[in-house]
Amino acid sequence: MLHTPYAHPDRKGDGVAWEAIRPDVESDEGHDEGQGAGPATVGGDDRVRSAERVLHAVPVVPMDPAPTAEPLPDPEETARALALCVVEILSGAREVDSIARWVTDDVHRHLQQRAALTARNRSGLRRAVRRPSLRAGSVVACSPADGIVEATVVVHGRSHARAVAIRLETRNGRWRATAVGVL
Repeated sequence: MLHTPYAHPDRKGDGVAWEAIRPDVESDEGHDEGQGAGPATVGGDDRVRSAERVLHAVPVVPMDPAPTAEPLPDPEETARALALCVVEILSGAREVDSIARWVTDDVHRHLQQRAALTARNRSGLRRAVRRPSLRAGSVVACSPADGIVEATVVVHGRSHARAVAIRLETRNGRWRATAVGVL
């Protein structure tokens, strides 16, 4: 039995909120404060009626203390997508802010520094920024603890392949990269 201030103390499981019973007509002639406030059910002979006051029972809607979270997406797919984005960032074809919600602040700061460094090197060579032709290859993932996945993704470009190591952790109901390394 649910023991809350909203459940009637004498009735078990009838779904009637004791304190939610309210009068339809405001008339206090010949009635003491709280008179007629007893157990009532919706649509039955138990409904409390008087000439001046009609009481209605309001059903209790149970509140779920912990809403059920949606299942997390596949961590391998998340790692694959993030690895492609990281290589695009380092090649200058994507902004770091485009993946800000999927990485921690430390990873974001690290990627900004690496992107700035590669942009400086590119400008010294006078190379134009081209969108790279990338393809994600194999993904190897392991879970050292609950809510943590470490993955390595091989990203293939036109001329060479790169390995991207990513540590994913669950934060606020989704995967976020807490560490990223590119070889």
